[in-house]
Amino acid sequence: MPTEPPKSVTESQATPKRPNRLGVLGRLFLHSREASILIAGIVLVIYFQSTAPVFLSWSNIANLVVFAATIAIIAAGETMVVITGEMDLSVGMVYALAPFVMYYAQQAGVPYVLAIVLGLGAGAVVGLINGLITVKLQIPSFITTLGTLFMINGFTLTISGGVLVRPEADPLIFAIFGGNFAGFPISQLVWAIVITALFQFILVKTRWGLHTVATGGNLLGAAEVGIKIAQIKIGNFMLCSMLGAFAGILDCFRISSADPLAGGTDYMFRATASAVIGGTLLTGGSGTIIGAFLGAAVLGILSDGFTLSGVSAYTFDMILGAAILITMVINVRLSKLRAAGGGK
Repeated sequence: MPTEPPKSVTESQATPKRPNRLGVLGRLFLHSREASILIAGIVLVIYFQSTAPVFLSWSNIANLVVFAATIAIIAAGETMVVITGEMDLSVGMVYALAPFVMYYAQQAGVPYVLAIVLGLGAGAVVGLINGLITVKLQIPSFITTLGTLFMINGFTLTISGGVLVRPEADPLIFAIFGGNFAGFPISQLVWAIVITALFQFILVKTRWGLHTVATGGNLLGAAEVGIKIAQIKIGNFMLCSMLGAFAGILDCFRISSADPLAGGTDYMFRATASAVIGGTLLTGGSGTIIGAFLGAAVLGILSDGFTLSGVSAYTFDMILGAAILITMVINVRLSKLRAAGGGK
């Protein structure tokens, strides 16, 4: 009878195939928007530490946190709006308005906790106005929020007279909203992390988040399956403005003053840039709050690192603009690959 040729290695002795590390990294890059920006952040930290040893000093890290935490909080709200396919240009002005509403309410005898709520409420009202005009009157959000940007700026300058104010509050209030530890803005960092985690959970684990993504991804399809498009868009405009207001209040307590010229378009554009660099598509339908947080951190690292290296602020703006364009192109390409099953 014919016999099978002897096997040099039995199946049980066969050497298991080692996973292709490059393939694993490639799949991680395709499936996780946060992975690429995290890697970029780590590389930048290594580079700037090698060129400026003071980069990772305690005081400089504190400066990074001050910049990144504020932008990350605003970016969380801006990301929610952008995912729906809209844009909020006025959130930086709400940042400046809310501390004055809080301050004047407290000066009128309102308890500080309630005064803070009123400051957040002012942000909610602005978001409601933005949402109603955009959704009900079918005005592009770019135009709507451009108009409210100037209106809020003028209103803040009018009620303040263009003068700084200094809030007075119980030490516990200052500790909760503007606490520092050895010069480190611990309260601001904690609030930024908590808000990022909360809104990432809302975005990926709740019906509100699912409907937000569906609204931006396919407006007609979302409406046909019963998603309340108007509520989703208006609600996210309100959340965005409230987070802008909250960021302004946090900074007010941190520096013990409110400036009517603070925030503005600079903060708004940096928050939007953080969202885009972090993996949110300006065309809507896709985004990540954690990515926006990491994007804010990368912007802070770039800004601070270039300053320490003696690079001109004009050069930084050029690099920031190029980074936004390149990131947007990459994100669009990766989205097409995911849709085509390229990440499998």
